[in-house]
Amino acid sequence: MTILPDDSGGLDIVISNAAERITLRQVEFRRDSLFARFPLYDSELHAHIASDSLLSGLWVNHAKGPGYRIPFVARAGKRPRPLDSQAPPAKAFTGTWETRFSHGTSDAYSAVGEFWQHPGGTVTGTFLTETGDYRFLEGAAYGDSLLLSCFDGTHAFLFAAEHRNDSLVGRFWSGTHWQEPWVAVPNPSFKLRHPDSLTQLTEDVDRVRFSFPDTDGVLRSTDDPDMRGKPLLVHIMGSWCPNCIDETSLLKDMYHKYHGRGLNVLAIAFEKHREKDRAIAGLQRFKDVLHVPYPILYGGPAAKSEALEQLPFLKHLMSYPTCVFIDRSGEVKRIRTGFYGPGTGAHYVRYREDLDRYLEELVSMP
Repeated sequence: MTILPDDSGGLDIVISNAAERITLRQVEFRRDSLFARFPLYDSELHAHIASDSLLSGLWVNHAKGPGYRIPFVARAGKRPRPLDSQAPPAKAFTGTWETRFSHGTSDAYSAVGEFWQHPGGTVTGTFLTETGDYRFLEGAAYGDSLLLSCFDGTHAFLFAAEHRNDSLVGRFWSGTHWQEPWVAVPNPSFKLRHPDSLTQLTEDVDRVRFSFPDTDGVLRSTDDPDMRGKPLLVHIMGSWCPNCIDETSLLKDMYHKYHGRGLNVLAIAFEKHREKDRAIAGLQRFKDVLHVPYPILYGGPAAKSEALEQLPFLKHLMSYPTCVFIDRSGEVKRIRTGFYGPGTGAHYVRYREDLDRYLEELVSMP
């Protein structure tokens, strides 16, 4: 976390996760306290200014409920990760790792671990799962151990592991509400199932029809006149979802490139706040901060079982985000589950190139 002066004489707070920078511009001082709001997520930092070099306070995440608070301490000065002095790394962690979370349980799932070890023991990387990625992780290797973490305002992640023979044996913590074991082995050829193979339409359905209000309360439908005869990309997402934010940034670029040739984009958002007014206010903030040029519709609460009731054309809803690609005749041509964002390096570059090629084909179809 870095505190910097802004252009108006106030202060900004910048959160750093590897290559990612998140700037908090809503920073307010009240007596001996600091309050800072995250730009997209419904969460805040509340801190007591103990001295000119020490803050102590709480991270308050309203989206996870009224009582979700995690204490934090911030000390001035640059400190390496991990904070305590440790032995230099004795193992190399760079590479692709076949990973299994919650191995041996009904909740088990596979992932691809991608790590890059830098001089001095710093490590960056991420985990790719079939529903998305864990975004920009940063940490350190020391001795036989690995620590990776990130904090983006909606998640606080910590991954810890030790080398045991040829394997990594570790644990993953998400805030105060979740933890699970994980194991990984080096495997440069390991792949997950293809994202286009994971979500299907309901039997006997090849058309998508829906009607939801946008952030201004205007009802939008696939049967609207400006939708007919044009290719459509439906983005099933949530404003609380970091992978959805990453994909929204990409879809903005594609919309600007292909909208003039007919492409429409509609986002359908399912939100953590069950109160409709609060959910729509969050969506409007999302739209304004990211400068989203296409409509964002409110679908309802984020629980997948409830969301699926609003999307009866889908057999199941596996992930936020999910993208549905529809041609000019209204036929569904492709459904992509999850998203691999810029924190995944080459995976993101390949998907961006693939999406560009595919949309070129879609807008060129008669």
